[in-house]
Amino acid sequence: MTETAAVSASPPISDADPFAAEHLEHPEPLHRRLREAGPVVRLSRYDVHALARYQEVRAALVDWQTFQSGAGVGLADFRHEKPWRPPSLLLEADPPHHDAPRRVLREILAPLALRRLRETWQTVAEEVVETVLAEPGREFDAFEALAKAFPLRVFPDAVGLGPQGREDLLPYGNMAFNAFGPRNALVEADAHRVGDLSARVNARCAREALSEDGFGARIWAAADRGDLTHAQAPLVVRSLLTAGVDTTVHGLAAALYAFATHPQEWQRLRARPELARVAFDEAVRWQSPVQTFFRTATTDVDVAGTRIREGGKILMFLGSANRDPERWPDPDRFDLTRDPSGHVGFGMGIHQCVGQHVARLEAETLLTALARRVGHLELAGEPRRHLNNTLRSWASLPVRIRPAS
Repeated sequence: MTETAAVSASPPISDADPFAAEHLEHPEPLHRRLREAGPVVRLSRYDVHALARYQEVRAALVDWQTFQSGAGVGLADFRHEKPWRPPSLLLEADPPHHDAPRRVLREILAPLALRRLRETWQTVAEEVVETVLAEPGREFDAFEALAKAFPLRVFPDAVGLGPQGREDLLPYGNMAFNAFGPRNALVEADAHRVGDLSARVNARCAREALSEDGFGARIWAAADRGDLTHAQAPLVVRSLLTAGVDTTVHGLAAALYAFATHPQEWQRLRARPELARVAFDEAVRWQSPVQTFFRTATTDVDVAGTRIREGGKILMFLGSANRDPERWPDPDRFDLTRDPSGHVGFGMGIHQCVGQHVARLEAETLLTALARRVGHLELAGEPRRHLNNTLRSWASLPVRIRPAS
């Protein structure tokens, strides 16, 4: 990450607030200004350095030794502030503390385990599609009926959760991802239920709350073998639930929004359903459900000619990197002929989302089922965003469909 160029004493400065409602609703104009300002921009409002170009964002993500996660991947600095919950052993930890939990999850979520789920998930996807085809006028909220309904059914089943408590997963994830930003109105809105919601989700991670044949039980079995401690096991289950639901739900919503606004790409997918995984990755690149993450400099470091001091917070704009025209031709276009591999929507390096292949399988099964049964997909109204400090999420996505002839 260190560069040989002369170190600048004063990088470009911006007083923009990336967590203001206007930028959370429409982040692209701010991202464009930050990329054009330079490879490093100081955000004076929060006294942090921002990286908005692909090259610098990717380099920071893979250099965990210099840009640590253990001090928190939000604005708060865990070296000086007490976290609002026990930190994630995957997202908010670095080696060696990060190694065992990630190794256990990587084994549990191996391709063989996911292949065993494919047939079951395909059946559920067909049922979900059958339900929306029966909607009056075939108009419905695709966020609720598809992007939310499918993952909240199949993924908690795979983890081993019972039917109770699933309604808490998205609100808890919304709260957790909001907490990565400043303590603004979005965080304050949930302040009254932090304790109650956290307690309910934590209770679902206990061994006795999980079935004996899911991912959660396998995490507890790893603790019995000594691969994890028994104190770590519920935190790993919690991390799996938090990361495995929100990003998939909003990634699926991004794909559905993309197809509803790009009818030619929907017909391309119908003609070639094997493009379903490419479509999901392109939607994640195009919309970036996870927009930002922070890191903390472990030493004085020079980034593209700017000196960042030890302990300085770095805000990485994943969504901006995924639309950097230096990396992606015509980046603002959703395009199934593009190779989206290399996007940073799932992170990069040792902290890259360990459950990304689960998300891809969920998306593949649902999009394939839709492409087989739905001939036309379009917006039936104005979509509404749900604002979050970290996630690019949705409140509603009204669509109209016609069955395939």
